[in-house]
Amino acid sequence: MDHHRDIALISVSIDLGAGRRGVDMGPSALRIAGISREIEAIGHTITELGTVTAGGLETTDAGEHELRFLDEIVHVADETRRLVREGLARGCTPLVLGGDHSLSIGSVAAVADHYGQRDASVGIIWVDAHADMNLPHTTPTGNIHGMSLAVLLGQGEPQLTSGRTCVLPENVSVLGARSLDAGEKRLIRELGVRVFTMSEIDERGVGVCMDEAMERATAGTSGFHLSFDVDALDPRIAPGVGTPVRGGLTYREGHLVCEKAWRSGKLLSLELVELNPVLDDRNQTAELGVGLVASALGAAIL
Repeated sequence: MDHHRDIALISVSIDLGAGRRGVDMGPSALRIAGISREIEAIGHTITELGTVTAGGLETTDAGEHELRFLDEIVHVADETRRLVREGLARGCTPLVLGGDHSLSIGSVAAVADHYGQRDASVGIIWVDAHADMNLPHTTPTGNIHGMSLAVLLGQGEPQLTSGRTCVLPENVSVLGARSLDAGEKRLIRELGVRVFTMSEIDERGVGVCMDEAMERATAGTSGFHLSFDVDALDPRIAPGVGTPVRGGLTYREGHLVCEKAWRSGKLLSLELVELNPVLDDRNQTAELGVGLVASALGAAIL
């Protein structure tokens, strides 16, 4: 496998999809933690494609309770989609730094645009404490970052889905889930999305679960997108997240997921989201995030 890749680096500075402020500063924290230097040290080249910046909470209309900040999130998703498409058109591997998980509505759509015609032909591995599969009528908060995977599966608000399914349920896995809402559980069962809960990971091991997730993500597809929400990790090692849930992935489990993604040779694109430096302790979560991205791009122990 050719080790060198051109990496298209895109920052998406948005926290409007989240319940707590601060994840819009995630990309800055990752840059301060030396993400570009780490990626170049592996042997890759970086192309900076720019930053998408959402309007401020104070100046943006929150809109309906079920879909807070819908118009601005649609705008950010469109801009993210445009930049990721540009990176792919240049032959680069897109790396998106977030920002809340609503940005995936744009990033994954771009990957689906590039690799698919009409049919969805990319897979997703969604590493997250949450499934992000709420619908406008099931959301307990109205926060759109809790709906993004449902949107990519063609479910929910038409302004977000544009009437399109970006990925098929049989090519989607959630890894590390431990906090699911009642409406999400129903939709997961109905669509047949595979959710590897922390209980299953405890029992079977993260390596086996990741292998199965990659098998699903690559069955009949061009490859997969890795969407890594840092709240998948245990809050003791990753305190800088907006929605911490106890009992998450360990340091090594997080790295193994990323190492396996790279070794598969099927990783098309990736993103690291929901890093909240306001809640972090001396930027340790950002430093951990940089290490995870490096693992997903081929940094190896030996």
